[in-house]
Parts: sequence; structure tokens; C-alpha cells
Amino acid sequence: MPQFEIFVDADACPVKDEVLRVADRYGLRTTFVANFGLRPSRDEMVRNIVVPQGADAADDWIVDNVSAGDIVITADIPLASRALERGAAVLGPTGRPFTEQSIGMALAMRDLNQHLRETGESRGFNASFTPRDRSSFLEALDAAARKAGATR
Repeated sequence: MPQFEIFVDADACPVKDEVLRVADRYGLRTTFVANFGLRPSRDEMVRNIVVPQGADAADDWIVDNVSAGDIVITADIPLASRALERGAAVLGPTGRPFTEQSIGMALAMRDLNQHLRETGESRGFNASFTPRDRSSFLEALDAAARKAGATR
């Protein structure tokens, strides 16, 4: 049985069901971390952690509990950076991997976009989440699980 775990930054995660599908396929423990209520699960391999309200409380919990070789699912770029520093593999909900090579540019683009929103140069609209994004995520998580050593 694999020793790694999947951690999900669950507050606004659109791929919870997909995470559960892949985790079930490989028999992986999955932890959903959020600031508010999560749908209960009877599956002993699924753990729900509700952290106190507050900036970065869920992120801090994940970073404090993630280990090298684990997989983190998040759209939060600073959390992705912190998880990479702990040796975790990190995927965004569209299947885009965050890597040591890409995280610097992702952080810089996040800061630029935040500046543009603050100055009124950008309204900050996010692209819609598509069925293709969902499919890409499933493929990427399956590949990450296999790479980390999961077997069916």
C-alpha cells in the first residue's frame, strides 16, 4: 500500500469528486482541509479537517502535515510554493502541475495580476472551469499517483 497521501485545499475546489475517484482507484488516504463544513464521508480513507476561519489557516494546516512524496491539490499559488518546499507534488484543479521550475513565474504572475486588479487595470475575471479542465485534472492526478508509487 502506498505511503503517500493526497491533501486537498477544499474550500473552493471544483474537483473533489475526481480526487475521490482516483484515490479510491489506488487505495489512497485523502484529506480535505477547509475553513467551513465539508460533506461527511463514511470512507475510512477520507479525512475532513475543518480549520478555524482566518487567512491561510487551511494552507498552514496542509503545510504542517504534508510530507515529501504526498500530493497537494490547490489553486493557491503561495500554498503550492510552500508544499513544493516540503517535497510534495502539487496540482492545480485544471491538472496543471506546479513544479520547482514553474512556481517562480506563477508567483510573479499572481503578484502582477493582483497589482493590476488593485490599480483598476484589470477586473480579475477568472476563466470558467470546463469539462476539458476536469478531464485534464483526472489524467494529471492519475499520472501523479502512479509516479508517486501507487498501484491498482
